[in-house]
Amino acid sequence: MKLVAGNWKMHDRGRALATAICGRLGARRVDVLLCPPFPYLREVGEALAGSGIALGGQDLHWEAQGAFTGAVSARMLLDTGCTHVIVGHSERRLLFGDTDASVAAKVQSALVAGLTPVLCVGETLQERDAGFAQRRIRSQVEAAFRPGCIVAYEPVWAIGTGRAASPDHARDAAQTIRVAAGPDTRVLYGGSVNATNCAPFFSVTDGALVGTASLDAEAFAAIVRAAEASS
Repeated sequence: MKLVAGNWKMHDRGRALATAICGRLGARRVDVLLCPPFPYLREVGEALAGSGIALGGQDLHWEAQGAFTGAVSARMLLDTGCTHVIVGHSERRLLFGDTDASVAAKVQSALVAGLTPVLCVGETLQERDAGFAQRRIRSQVEAAFRPGCIVAYEPVWAIGTGRAASPDHARDAAQTIRVAAGPDTRVLYGGSVNATNCAPFFSVTDGALVGTASLDAEAFAAIVRAAEASS
């Protein structure tokens, strides 16, 4: 079954957006996941109650508790109703210093607690131009993947730029991921996904990790409908 996940990043969206999305999505043939900012997790979870839409965090710390100001643990996410958590997003790697080792520790912490990690991997433009894209994807998967993970391929050069990868490029990346992680691994595409360009990606992957377009209820619902049409 396809999965469409919305990553709201650091935008002030909460109950109202979740309610609007629920209102536009009736019975579905695809899975849907929403990942709001930490302060809105509980209210979004309440808005999603009974909808079948899953709730996820955008990051977590690898330790269960301790003196880690500003961090949240897997147990805290579970307590707000989360079932999933994004791990290793390129913005966390680039802006906050996440490494392959710390991402692997976060994946392990999530799995031990019972959360499903959405492990993000992808190459920079420099790595792609140098011909290292598949090598970089494979190394990130090999460093952090554990059974039970979903993997989101998100080319760093396509995040928030409006420049999506080609479906062929996404297909090749998905193949590389499945060689490294296993043939049954659920692979999503992320990187400037919108209602206009998403359909071809659903034919070569198992869904999408949606950023900006997930902040608009109608646009996000259109992506979900496109995923259903491809199923």
